[in-house]
Amino acid sequence: MSVEININKVVKKYGDLTIIPGLDEHIKNGEFFTLLGPSGCGKTTLLRMIAGFNSIEGGTIAFNDKVINDIPAHERNIGMVFQSYAIFPHLTVRENVEYGLKLRKMPKDEMKRKVDDILDVVQITEYQDRLPERLSGGQQQRVALARAIVIHPSVLLMDEPLSNLDAKLRVEMRSAIREVQKQVGITTVYVTHDQEEALSISDRIAVMKKGVIQQTASPHTIYTRPYNVFVSTFIGHSNLFHATVRADGSGKAVVFNDGYVMPMDNLSDEVTDGMQVIVSVRPEEFSIQPQGQGLQCRIKNKVFLGKYNTYFLDFEEKMLVPNQPSIEFSQDLGHAERLLDVNETVTLKPNAAKVNVFTADGERNLLKGVVLHE
Repeated sequence: MSVEININKVVKKYGDLTIIPGLDEHIKNGEFFTLLGPSGCGKTTLLRMIAGFNSIEGGTIAFNDKVINDIPAHERNIGMVFQSYAIFPHLTVRENVEYGLKLRKMPKDEMKRKVDDILDVVQITEYQDRLPERLSGGQQQRVALARAIVIHPSVLLMDEPLSNLDAKLRVEMRSAIREVQKQVGITTVYVTHDQEEALSISDRIAVMKKGVIQQTASPHTIYTRPYNVFVSTFIGHSNLFHATVRADGSGKAVVFNDGYVMPMDNLSDEVTDGMQVIVSVRPEEFSIQPQGQGLQCRIKNKVFLGKYNTYFLDFEEKMLVPNQPSIEFSQDLGHAERLLDVNETVTLKPNAAKVNVFTADGERNLLKGVVLHE
C-alpha cells in the first residue's frame, strides 16, 4: 500500500557543510513527484534521506504519520531504481525479479503469480529466461523496474534511471515508467536534471537550487508561471529583458528600455509606477510585427530544427539582463508566413498574456495568481 510522504524542516549536513538547510515538502499518496535541479543542488541527497541511505541531521521524514528517521533502510518498504541498473549478471530476468520476494520467503505459487504479473506489466515476459548480458539497456532498465515494484513497496524511488540510455530509448522508457507507475499506483519520487523528462512524466515537480525548493507545481504551471527567474531559466529557455512598470490612470504596462510599451492586465496589485522589473519572454512567445509595434533586433544566426526555426537575436545591450547564453525566437514553420534571414532587422512583439514579470532581483513573480507551492 502506497503512502504520502511528509518532509518537515529536514536538514542534511556533512561536517560544517550544510547541503539541505531545512526543507519542507508534502508528496501525495500515489503521485509521480519529481525532484529537478542542476548537479549538486541536493536532489539525490534528499532522495537518499527518504531511502534511509543518508542520515538526517534535523527535522523529520514521515510515511503517512509514521516518522521514519530512525528506521533502517531495509525496513522502510521502498523500491529503488538506480542510474546503474544494479541487476545481478549471473541471474536470469525472472530470477532477478524474484530476488526480493525470495528474501521475504514468499510461497512459490504466490511468487510465480506476482512475477508473471509484473513481467507482463513492464513487457519483458518474452525475455524472462535470458541473462542480462543478452538484453538491451532499455530491457535491463525494465528488469530493474520490475524488481523494484514486485515487492509492492510503499514508495518507489528512482535516481536518474534513464541517464545511461540513448535519446530515443530515453523517450520510450520515460513513457513506459509513467504508464507502469500509474497502473500500479505507487507513490514515486523521481530524481533527474533533464527538464524535458520531468515535464513529460510528472504529476508535480519540485525545482531545487542549493538545497532549497524554489517552486513545487504541475509541469504546466512550472513552465508557464515560474515563481522566480531561476525556475524560468532552468525549465526551458527564457529571454530576460530590463523594463519599468508604468501604472497610471490608463492602466498598467511594462516599458522596455528601448521605449516599447506593453500593456498588461495581469500584474499584481503590489507593482508601483516606476518599479524596475525583469520581463521573461520564452522564444515561442514572440511574433513578427511591423516596425514600431514591438522590439527591434537583428537576426544573428539561425538553426533549422524540423518543425521550427530557432533564430539567435542581437538586441541593444541596455535592453538585456547580462550574462545570458543566448536570446532566441522560435518560429513555428507550420504557420510561418515568411522565413527570416541572417543579418535581417526584425520587429518582435512579446505576447503580453504569456510573458512573466519578476522583481528586479529575480526572486519573485509579479503576476497575479502565481504560486510557490501547488
